[in-house]
Amino acid sequence: MVDFKSSYFLFLFIFCLTTTTYSQTRAVISGNVSDQFGNLPGARISIEGTDLLTTTDVNGNYSFNVDEGEYVVSAGFVMYTTVSKTVTVKVGDEVTLDFILETGFSMDQPVSLGSRAKPKSLLKNTAAVDIVAPQQLTNSSQVELSHILHYLIPSFHSTNQTIADGTDHIDPATLRGLGPDQVLVLVNGKRRHSSSLLNVNGTIGRGSVGTDFNAIPIAAIERIEVLRDGATSQYGSDAIAGVINIILKKQTEIIQIDNRAGITTEGDGFNLYSSANFGLKIGEEGFINVTAEYRERESINRAGNYTGRVYTNDVDQDELLIQQNNFFQQTGYSDNRVMEIGSAETQNLTLAFNGEIKMSDNATFYMQGGRNYREGNSKGFYRFPKDQDRVVLELFPNGFSPEILTDIQDDAIAGGIRGIKNGWDVDFSHSIGINRLDYTVNNSNNASLGVASPRTFYAGGFIYKQNTTNLDISRTFDWLSGINIAFGAELRVENYQIIAGEEASYIDGGSTFINENGIEQPRIAGAQVFPGFQPENELNRFRTNISGYVDVEANVTDELLLRGAIRYEAYNDFGGQTIAKLSGRYRLNENISVRAGYSTGFRAPSLHQVFFQNVSTQFINGESLQVGTFNNESAIVTEAFGIEKLKPELSSHLSAGFSGKFNDNFTFSLDYYMIDIDDRIVLSGRFAEGYETILEPFNVGAAQFFTNAIDSKTNGADAVLFFKTPLYEGEFNASLGANITQTRVKGGIKVSQALIGQEEVLFNREEISRVEDGQPSYKVNSLLSYDINKFRFQLVNTVFGEVKFIHPQDGDSANWVLNEFTGLVETRDQTFSPKLVTDAAISYQFNDYLKCTIGGNNVFNVFPDRHTHSANTEDGNFMYSRRVQQFGVNGANYFVRMLLRL
Repeated sequence: MVDFKSSYFLFLFIFCLTTTTYSQTRAVISGNVSDQFGNLPGARISIEGTDLLTTTDVNGNYSFNVDEGEYVVSAGFVMYTTVSKTVTVKVGDEVTLDFILETGFSMDQPVSLGSRAKPKSLLKNTAAVDIVAPQQLTNSSQVELSHILHYLIPSFHSTNQTIADGTDHIDPATLRGLGPDQVLVLVNGKRRHSSSLLNVNGTIGRGSVGTDFNAIPIAAIERIEVLRDGATSQYGSDAIAGVINIILKKQTEIIQIDNRAGITTEGDGFNLYSSANFGLKIGEEGFINVTAEYRERESINRAGNYTGRVYTNDVDQDELLIQQNNFFQQTGYSDNRVMEIGSAETQNLTLAFNGEIKMSDNATFYMQGGRNYREGNSKGFYRFPKDQDRVVLELFPNGFSPEILTDIQDDAIAGGIRGIKNGWDVDFSHSIGINRLDYTVNNSNNASLGVASPRTFYAGGFIYKQNTTNLDISRTFDWLSGINIAFGAELRVENYQIIAGEEASYIDGGSTFINENGIEQPRIAGAQVFPGFQPENELNRFRTNISGYVDVEANVTDELLLRGAIRYEAYNDFGGQTIAKLSGRYRLNENISVRAGYSTGFRAPSLHQVFFQNVSTQFINGESLQVGTFNNESAIVTEAFGIEKLKPELSSHLSAGFSGKFNDNFTFSLDYYMIDIDDRIVLSGRFAEGYETILEPFNVGAAQFFTNAIDSKTNGADAVLFFKTPLYEGEFNASLGANITQTRVKGGIKVSQALIGQEEVLFNREEISRVEDGQPSYKVNSLLSYDINKFRFQLVNTVFGEVKFIHPQDGDSANWVLNEFTGLVETRDQTFSPKLVTDAAISYQFNDYLKCTIGGNNVFNVFPDRHTHSANTEDGNFMYSRRVQQFGVNGANYFVRMLLRL
């Protein structure tokens, strides 16, 4: 019989003996990493010539177990100067090796974006790259990724929209004044999927599909690289304006908990933010980093007091009825408001992970992904009892304020194997992205159903899926001063679905009403504010793309670097396209480089643009209109309007610039760019007059569709300056970034033979101005910070250039209308002047574990210009423009924050 007790103690003795013996054949290298203000958690420590890598814990400490020998240990952190030290150890040694790091510049940081060779700094690169460092992310007063970039990157633009259905909850984001679908987003170098939402309302990016930046938790991000250069030949379709690469955290020794709460000075928009990030080691060299993040924001209302009719168009009788029915006290809004205009109510929950597992000496398995779930509640135009074609008085005797409840689920997962084979670096990966958006209409009715109408409707939704497989191979040779050769292939499968709503959300119930003239008229079919997608709108479409590229980078001399890339992409629905890029950099000396590049590019029409179709309620000059969006498979588009199949957008990108360091305290870069885009895809205007017979079977009053209607030219420049210096017992840092851009539609509007003479309808002056002047003509970002002892003082100033609203009909003065503010007949066009927005924060580091901050965004409570023409306010509702936005209409917001590191 086996004596388990004796066996256990024998095993324990042997284990302890073995462990003791093993430890005696090893040595320990440990130490601390700090900067001038104290311990530096999250710093990366590596031993050159090995795969040994770790991060410092919350106290700035690290440790390695190594064999006997000589080692070069390096300590570094983003925006800090890397320091290396050599140490020799013997068996049983316990060596202490401490590092004190000095803050550096983004120009000195190696960046992987824009090159497939070993990462190099901006001074050695052929294109401009901005770095958003961990310190900038941690110290930002914003809690959404799109807003962080909005206030840190001058060429990046993204702000909350209002009264725009799903776009209220997925902010359109642009780079260099182009469209949301003309910038490519990567996460850890892998293509990120786009949203399922197509922007069809009157906002920036109308007719385009973008990436939902706010589905990525900021607590999971280590740093962000922004390539401001055309890169389609390197990374594929969409990278016309540039590429944004979001790099996730790898730290393992720290638990970071971040809690914030804020509210506007108006007393609304209360917001909560809470996140937790931690990492675990897997073996000696692997890790898993996990993030949970929660955001909640109450709605913000900046509507004006309503001045229009409510119960009847007879002014005197209407005023009497308003008083008798106590109308404004039952709308649910303060004062005489009947709408909610501003940032919508949202709740957002995210889980994300990033990890690596060492498989062998030459291979590593990596993975990253997460899930984001967002609930949004936005409002639409108030439906008044006078409009009985839209309101069932038995259900809503005083009308109603309809709600759009938006449920968005965003899933992403990627994994791959990275390693070395026969001297070649090989990276094989697969990623899956899924975005689903569902609409529920609440506090509404389908007037055509009469008293049988529900008040809540599931209106349908969208699903977008993207599967991407990549194989990337590269190797550096010692020819000349170093040549890197890279090649690879990508296979991408996309799927786009439209899901029908419940029958009550779209059906025509046949109910009628008697108007003020005693005439019986039909009521409008479909849920008010957002008619549901009909079964004939449902679709499930797939598309495949396969591409291959070759990328060669040659250091011809130590001073001259040349880079060339060529790529071929083939889509199953519109064919193939070849694009190329040639760029170079010349180092005038150790501190100054000049660079230039020319590339061709393209963007394939998104599946959304090819297949989207629905019926929506749009308000034009205060009057509602049922508008049908028909896709390019519809006979009405191809036959009645003569529109051809969509083509890809083709582009060329010319850039030139220089960067340098004056001394150890000051760096600069300046870049010029010119981007030509042919056959840009746009959503047309509304065709109504003359098409009544064609539109009648669809129960719509107007039709719109996608077409390659315009060519554009964009000219602009970016400038970035950084300065730092010791000041008394602290350190002063300053950065200044500026972007100036101008986009112009060149040539005429492209129309089919059937639409000759209707260029103004296809793409009118308002739509042209949205492309040309809907985003700030310039933006200047400055960040000043001063760290002294345990205090940090931060001041962020952002100057937003002017934007313009151009009314579609006011090109001819005969169409001007009375301005009740001035009593004159005037144009409704308006230029909104530049504005300065200031954010400020003060932080105190109690110890290694706790940091508290108080601060404010837009501390001087700056708002965009108000409308100067009464007609643009739509009966007093819109004090500020909803068509063009510089920075939103929230006003001042103050917050408190507690950051805990364990």
